Amino acid sequence: MIKRLNRADYDRWASQIRATGGCRQPIHLRGKVDHYDQATGQLLHRYTTKHEPDGVLRVPCKTRRASRCPACAETYRADTYHLIRAGLIGGKGVPDTVTGHPTLFVTLTAPSFGTVHTRREHNGKVQPCHARRNAETCPHGHVMSCTERHSKDDPRLGEPLCPDCYDYTGSVLFNALAPLLWKRFADSVRRHLAKTGGLALKNLRHHLTLSFAKVAEYQRRGVVHFHAVIRLDGPDGPATTPPTWATADALTQAVQHAAQAVSATAPAHDDQPERTLRWGSQLDIRPITLNGDLTEQAVAGYIAKYATKAAECVGTLDRRINPLDNLEAFNLRDHARRLITTCMHLGALDELAELRLADWAHMLGFRGHFSTRSRRYSTTLGQLRAAREHHARDTDITTGRLPLFEEDTVLVISEWEYAGKGHSFGDALLAAALTGTRLERSPYEL
Repeated sequence: MIKRLNRADYDRWASQIRATGGCRQPIHLRGKVDHYDQATGQLLHRYTTKHEPDGVLRVPCKTRRASRCPACAETYRADTYHLIRAGLIGGKGVPDTVTGHPTLFVTLTAPSFGTVHTRREHNGKVQPCHARRNAETCPHGHVMSCTERHSKDDPRLGEPLCPDCYDYTGSVLFNALAPLLWKRFADSVRRHLAKTGGLALKNLRHHLTLSFAKVAEYQRRGVVHFHAVIRLDGPDGPATTPPTWATADALTQAVQHAAQAVSATAPAHDDQPERTLRWGSQLDIRPITLNGDLTEQAVAGYIAKYATKAAECVGTLDRRINPLDNLEAFNLRDHARRLITTCMHLGALDELAELRLADWAHMLGFRGHFSTRSRRYSTTLGQLRAAREHHARDTDITTGRLPLFEEDTVLVISEWEYAGKGHSFGDALLAAALTGTRLERSPYEL
């Protein structure tokens, strides 16, 4: 750290660190960018990393996971917030008339795979976990009752009352098939809406568009459920009004029907028959309003928050697991270890090879995208990032770091190569001080 502070290029290094926004594991790039006049071939401007500190340019890692890099995850969260909110009130290319379209906030949950410790509140008072007067004793000798009032940070939350009774196979298979369940759910909603409007399914797109944005959230017990904003638009997207029969009530009925109707089948394996998996019985459907308990700001903030999280709340690892890894060497909750072990075991079976459970053991079997949207919901993360890049370029031109060129007359040739990532411990201390971020290491980092 002292050596870095006393280097002649410290100011430039500090400028790079501030430009990354406090990224915990910045990517190191080595290379150059040349600007040529297309008409004459004259070199107008050249940037090279040869004159940068350590001969590299440090750029943000741009991960969405808060457990890996809080600074970059915050950027991703903010972008997701604006993406979701634009689809609710307009902006970012979406007309503000979209506020008049039927829109619901839907939560699809997972079924039960066994009784787990939970925290319930009623009128602000914490209730007993699972208080049963004549509780049964399971075949493994555990009384299936818990009278404790768990605190929010109780490590037992999500843990099964009897691990040996818990259906770990079902939990893992549900996570693996959750993306397929969502696809079939969306298709079923469209079919039901077409029936409501007296249309053939193939003609629905000429009258109505189903737009949505969803995010996956892990529950403490290790299964995912989905939060989704579902909106009805006209045939050309948010700029057109849906038909009069496409109301919020019609959408509600379609969602209720689809949540009960769809299923996904896990192949037979290990002398076990095929298994049909469905959504859980808990289905939450609420309209989104500009004024009230569920506003567009609340929904956008809620979805954006979970877009930066993964399975860390379950106590699993934040990286892929090698089959040769010794899980006992990691600081894992017993429940998470059993889920990972189940993934590794099932992933080795030929019958379940297509689910790639071993590859996604660290995600407890879930291999879908955490944050997705339909094509016409609103803007895209790519467009938001492009706008930010244009703003940065304009700033560089204004401050004189980059000459002003006519973009149509300039040929830009870039040559980059990967040169590493992260900080030394001394650099990490300085970076934390410069950007006001906390210096943390993952609890599962070796």
